[in-house]
Amino acid sequence: MKTSQFFENHNIIENPFSQEDASTDHVFSEHCVSGVHHPDWDKIFGKPDRPSTSVVFGEKGSGKTALRLQMINEFRIHNNANPEKRSYVIEYDDFNPFLDSFRERLHGRARKPENAIRKWRLWDHMDAILTLGVTKLVGKILDDRAEEDPGRLIAAKSIQKLSRNQKRDVLLLSSFYDHSLDQNPVSRWGALKRKLKFSNLFSWKQMGIGILATFIVMGIAFSLGLFSGYWKWIFALILAGWMPLIWKQFRLMMSAMAISRQIRVTELIPNVLRKTLSSIPSEELLGQPIPSKNRSDDRYELLAKFQGILKTLGFNQIIVVVDRVDEPHLINGSAERMRDLIWPMFDNKFLKHPGFGFKLLLPSEMAPFLQKQERDFYERSRLDKQNLIMSLTWSGESLYDMTNDRIRACSGEAASPANVQDLFDESVSKSMLIDTFSRLRVPRHLFKFFHKLIVNHCRNFTEDEPVWNIGRESLQTTLALYMRDLEAFDRGAGTL
Repeated sequence: MKTSQFFENHNIIENPFSQEDASTDHVFSEHCVSGVHHPDWDKIFGKPDRPSTSVVFGEKGSGKTALRLQMINEFRIHNNANPEKRSYVIEYDDFNPFLDSFRERLHGRARKPENAIRKWRLWDHMDAILTLGVTKLVGKILDDRAEEDPGRLIAAKSIQKLSRNQKRDVLLLSSFYDHSLDQNPVSRWGALKRKLKFSNLFSWKQMGIGILATFIVMGIAFSLGLFSGYWKWIFALILAGWMPLIWKQFRLMMSAMAISRQIRVTELIPNVLRKTLSSIPSEELLGQPIPSKNRSDDRYELLAKFQGILKTLGFNQIIVVVDRVDEPHLINGSAERMRDLIWPMFDNKFLKHPGFGFKLLLPSEMAPFLQKQERDFYERSRLDKQNLIMSLTWSGESLYDMTNDRIRACSGEAASPANVQDLFDESVSKSMLIDTFSRLRVPRHLFKFFHKLIVNHCRNFTEDEPVWNIGRESLQTTLALYMRDLEAFDRGAGTL
């Protein structure tokens, strides 16, 4: 007896339990992303127009990735309904590029994974978040689909609302944080400047002085015939005319080198940064925050500039969703390294930054470290104000509803969809199923168990004499075997 025949008999057109990861689960993404939510959904998500921070700890398979996808979907719905009060979502879930670049800056024993992560600081997170946000913003501004694409993130008329200072801020942020591999950084920055219609004639002032001084000195020397005896003086006067430009480029190069050293999460080429900064008039760079020191103060000011730009473009709040902390190869599943990476973010000033909402979806292995922290950690982080959820647990009833939701999504007839109870015979009651689901704890285990249960049931019967309903004995036997394997897996002695 084939599993496909079992599903067809119950009018289910595809296996609802074949996928275990929400990021690759088309049943979830196409049918269930707006369906059953975790019981703590309201506390985690909050209100889309009122950014809030939440810190969630959940074991593998508990639905952290599903939560991320559901939140992004809800923000998308909110943005479509409120084009002037949108949320700018930054998905901070791929740490590998940032960690690789960070590690390249270190030397000797500091390059060891366990040592490298310990040197990660709050401003490194801020640089990474700004890199993701600014790169996304520049890409949308340069998007040439303009009026042809009604779903365009940033309309051309919104870009025209930016003041000159805000256009300068976009270019300044782009110089530091635009990290796109699509085109040459200088060409991309130039295209952004043209798109913003940012005039920069005054940035050529020093070059104009040098050219003018050269013509004047050469003209006087030629008319008076001074080349033969006074060529050293002529050269000195010409060089003096070019000194303002040389001094400007020298200062910019020194600044670019300092910035490239301090932004450790991406690779900044000092000469490229010098070229882009030299295209902004010197007077407009005076007093601007420059991330050239080991501190977060400049980054906070740059975040404020970024927020101001987004607000003009129709984004009232910024949402940062943190996920997949355990996946980077430098972390390699180590709870201590996860702690060293994420702990710098636990700063109340950062997590409660006005206009920001952080959604931290963290592995449960990190939770025990909270109990070992000193008092100053709690005073700095104020986790009591961050909507803290220590365990992303599911009740049997919630998992029962989720199972029904997935079966309905895969049913062939929308008018009379299948129900989880239809898959079992009369010996299996609803309360028995709920009790079984509660022992499985999380959606991933539920899906794995259901897949094994259906496969085992189909193996026990032939196509000539099929049995279309799963019995109590099969349910209990498969559950006992699965729980045994699960305990071995938790001890690291087996695989599921």
